[in-house]
Amino acid sequence: MAAAISALNAKIRSQPVLNYVCSTHFWGPVSNFGIPIAAVMDTKKDPDIISGKMTAALTLYSGTFMRYSMAVTPKNYLLFACHFVNFGAQITQGYRYMQYWHYGGKEARAQGILNSTKNEAVALAADGKEMLSSAKDKVMK
Repeated sequence: MAAAISALNAKIRSQPVLNYVCSTHFWGPVSNFGIPIAAVMDTKKDPDIISGKMTAALTLYSGTFMRYSMAVTPKNYLLFACHFVNFGAQITQGYRYMQYWHYGGKEARAQGILNSTKNEAVALAADGKEMLSSAKDKVMK
């Protein structure tokens, strides 16, 4: 049994593509791609929920491992791509965090909600006046 497993392993390792697919140079980045996918998906969410500390930590983490992926032998381009995407997504999240919490984004959003609510109230009041006028006309007839 051990000889069969050893022979299978030798056959897999003799083919460059299968050898790469069976290595940690492939499966590490593939499993790690969950982080950048989640980060890209989070760019559509409300900036109120962004953690500035976590965003900074993930930015440093991705920047560090982009460098590491090029320092190992052989160079791991898949790991570099994974951390490159994550780095970009985290920089975007960091910008959204700073804009929302430090550069007036929160106040602008609140003002927008206030204006929207005010416009809806004015429209409802106009509709109410129209309904009242219509009812008054019906009663007067």
